[in-house]
This record gives sequence, structure tokens and C-alpha cells, in this order.
Amino acid sequence: MPDDFAKPRGRNTPSWRRAHSISGLVLFIYVASHLLNHAVGIVSIDALQTSGKWFARFWHQPAATAALYSALTIHLLFALHAIYRRDSLRAMSPAEVTQLALGLSIPVFLISHAMGTRVLDEFFGADPSYLYVQLVIWKFAPHYVVTQTILLLASWIHGCIGLHLWFRFKPGYRRLLPLWLTLAVMVPTLSLAGFVASGTDVLRMAEDRAWLGVVLESFKLPQGDAQLAFLAWVRNTEYSYYGLVFLVFAARSVRLYRLRKAEPDITLTYHTGQKVGLRSGATILETSRHAGIPHASVCGGRGRCSTCRVRIGIGLDSLPAPSDLESRVLKRVGAPDNVRLACQTYPAVDLEVTPLLPPTRASVEDSGERPDYLAGQERDIVVLFADIRGFTQLTERRLPYDTVFILNRYFSEMGHAIESAGGRIDKFIGDGIMALFGIDRGIETGSRNAILAARLMGENLKQLNESLAADLDEPLRIGIGIHGGPAIVGELGYRETRGLTAVGDTVNTASRLEALTKEHGVQLILSESVITAAGMPLETGERTKITARGREQSIAVRLIPDTGALPAELSPAPRKGHSA
Repeated sequence: MPDDFAKPRGRNTPSWRRAHSISGLVLFIYVASHLLNHAVGIVSIDALQTSGKWFARFWHQPAATAALYSALTIHLLFALHAIYRRDSLRAMSPAEVTQLALGLSIPVFLISHAMGTRVLDEFFGADPSYLYVQLVIWKFAPHYVVTQTILLLASWIHGCIGLHLWFRFKPGYRRLLPLWLTLAVMVPTLSLAGFVASGTDVLRMAEDRAWLGVVLESFKLPQGDAQLAFLAWVRNTEYSYYGLVFLVFAARSVRLYRLRKAEPDITLTYHTGQKVGLRSGATILETSRHAGIPHASVCGGRGRCSTCRVRIGIGLDSLPAPSDLESRVLKRVGAPDNVRLACQTYPAVDLEVTPLLPPTRASVEDSGERPDYLAGQERDIVVLFADIRGFTQLTERRLPYDTVFILNRYFSEMGHAIESAGGRIDKFIGDGIMALFGIDRGIETGSRNAILAARLMGENLKQLNESLAADLDEPLRIGIGIHGGPAIVGELGYRETRGLTAVGDTVNTASRLEALTKEHGVQLILSESVITAAGMPLETGERTKITARGREQSIAVRLIPDTGALPAELSPAPRKGHSA
């Protein structure tokens, strides 16, 4: 049954979800061992018979039998209950839809198979060995070849989807994803090969009528009234399952009809101003989906990925404390106190909510541990701006293709220089570049890295000009401005354009320093605050003070005509009383 549907209400949700996941794992182990046993049929029907005895010996032990039946019951009832409680089926992801369809179809093909093997063995005293199963399927009921193949594939794919949705956010699982994919394809392929190979052997052996009569007698199949009783068991079990599924969907329809007629208990106000009625006992995520409001949720609302997180405004103090599951996820992504997981939050009063990720978010980058500054934090950083001088005149004389080609070559060389020096490219703006340094490692390291980046950018530009000498009327020239200080760092943007950036006076000043390089005729204007933070001796360039547009106070800077004059090795200056 579909794992992503399991979202029962109440404080015991994590425990119930864990029970559902564990039951699914038990069933998957049973299916996997069953399929691997089928693969032995590639060798021969005799080898399959021998391995089948060991398989039956293990799973017929009281503990294993109890675990298997309990897992099957829990998984089925849990999934049906989750379907009943789900407000919208349209908001399901393709993986959820596939898992639901496969999960509901498995019992359709499983009942007759299970009744014809396990029930015959335990309640009718028959001996349904692998030889018996293959003989029935391939000799007496060939249509079962198709139904059992569907059962095999449906069970395996359903289980693989469940495991993928369960483990996909764990780094170890993602690193070994090619291995898991190989196993996911190889196991059913080998199983089907063994199924067909052993079936072919059985058909060949069944041509001997004397042998066939002796074998059928050894199976001790029920006869007469016992056979009729067995067939009635099969029909009644199938009809009971169909009726149970029908009742679940019918009861769900009645529940939703009553909800639509009932007055909402609570009102959610979204950042767009839209107000949505909320029924008591529903989560914020369920309410969003029921109202048709797009809301990110990579893990399907199981509190694992954090992509559904919202910022709470009015009503925050009235919310109950996060559960252990929610607390762990929020701590992992560095969320502040006013951020909650929409799938784990059950409002009791009116709330103001703002989803923090675009509804199209489908990557797993938000599932791992995230720095706390992504939610917004003031940090001392270094900002670098660079721009091509006279690029407008250059583009006027070129075809669009040539312009794009030159720009991409330029961005590639400058980007490599910045990243090699430990910087982070923030954005490309026309023919300009903005880069950040020291976000993770502090302004001291960031200052040294930014100065190194400026030198590398100058070196790479010379190489680029040599490479494009035949395509350029004159070499490309750039201006670079570098400034450091406090800035607001965080993940900003809209939908796919969302990313880490910085805003504030430090950013504006760095941009204006870059613009002033043209006026002063230099390649780099470097603020003295960056040199001081770097803690390194730097005698290159003219010391001066300049006034940037929008600032009342002047800035102490260093005018550096050529970044090639910057030191190649950037070591901190020795402290007083210490040798270098």
C-alpha cells in the first residue's frame, strides 16, 4: 500500500508512520526473498524446489508468520485509512499515483495466489510446492502466467517506490543511487527468467502422463466438498476486498461532502491576502491543497524534506510546540522560531502563513542540513563586482551569436577564477559579475580570497584576450570593485530564480567602487577595510579616499591599475612579537 498516504491525525502520528513504514519493509523483504528464490529456477526446477523448501521453512516459522501477517494487515488498513482521510487526490505526485494504483491492484492478483498456496497448506493439508505452483500456472491455467507476472512486477515496483520515497533524502542513499537502480532492474529480471525457465521445464515434464498423475496425487489437493469450500473462500475473500475498497472511497466521498457543507472552524490568511477556511484537525498543507493553493512538498507531507515550511505571522504563540520529528527537521535546515512545517502543523486559531519555497520546488537540496544564514542573517562578508569596459560599443558591431559567444567565454574564465579563489558567484548582470566571499569562513579569509580572485581574474583575462585576438578589435578590459562589511545574507528570489544572495550598504558600495574604476582609469578599486581584514601587507596602488554616490562619508581605498601587481601568495601579516 502507498507509503505517502500514511498521515493519520493525532500526537502519535510519527509512531503510526513508523509502524506503517516498518510493515512495508517487512513485506518488501518477503517479496524480495520470494523473487530471488524464483531466480533459482534459471538453474532447474529441482534447484527451485530445493531453495523453495528453505524459503518456506523460514517464512512458516511462527515468528516470521506472525510478522508477515501483521505487516500485511497493518499496511493494508493503514493505507485505506489514509486514503479515507486524504482531502485531495489531484495534488498527488506521479510517484504517489503510481504507488496507489499498484498498491490497490496487488491484492486483486495476490488473493488467488495466496489462497492457492498458503491457505491450502495451512487449512486444507495440501502440499503446494513450487512444482505444484508452476504446474498449475503453466499447464492447467495458462492465463495465470500473465496475472502472476503482473503481480510480480506490481509488488516489486510498489515496494521500490516506497523505499525510494522513504530514503531519498538520506545522503548515503543518494550516493549509491546507481546501485539501487541496478538492483531494482536486475532482481525482477532474474526472477522472471527463473519463472519462465522453470515453467518450461514443467511443461516438458508434464508430457509424461504417468509422471503427471503421480505428481498430482502427491499434492494432496482438496476434493469434493472440501474443494468447493476452498473455492468459496477464494471468492468471498476477493469480494470482501473489493467491497472494502469501495466502502473506503464511498466513506471518503461522504466525509468530503459533509466538510464542504460545514462552516470552517479556523481561517488561514496567506501572504497574497487570500483567506481559506480550515477545518479542525487538518494541517496547513492539507488546507492549501484542498483550496487549490500550490504548496511545495517533496516528501508528500511526511515531515522529511522541509520544503513545505511556512513562516507564521499572527497566531504563532497559540500553536503547540513542534513534535520531535518536526523539531529535528527544522533544526536541520536552520529555521528560526517563527517557521513551521505545514504538513506537521495543526492550527487551533486563525493564522497568517507565508510559504517559504516555490510550489514547483522538487529538488532534494532542502532535505539535507542547511546553513542557518539561508533564512536571513547579517554577516560580515566581502563583495566583488566586475564589469567589462566599453562592452556596449563592442556589441553594436557584432552579431548576436558573436556577442553571446564572447560573453560565455568571459564568464567561464572569470567564474573559474572566482571559484578557484574560494568565492561564490552570486549572479551575472548583463556583462557584469557579482561574487561573495567569506560567507562560511569569515571576513578575514574572505578578504584574502577576494584579493586572490581579483589577481586570477586579471590573469585569466589576459589569456582570454590572447585566445580571442583574431575576434576582437581591441582587448577586453574590466573594472573590479571590492568592499567588505556587514550585509544581510539569505536565500532570496522567486520560484526557480531563488538563491543565496546579499543585500545592504556593503553590496551597494562594492558596486559603486567598480563603477568608479572607469573614472580613475584603474583595473581595481580595493577598499582599505578589506586589506585590514585580510591582515596582510599590501603596498600596491595609490592610497586615497573617494566618495561613492549615495554615501555621505568618504571611503579609504587603494587604486590598483593592474591586478597583476597583487601578491600571488596571500598570507596573513605576522603578529607583533612573532616571527613570520
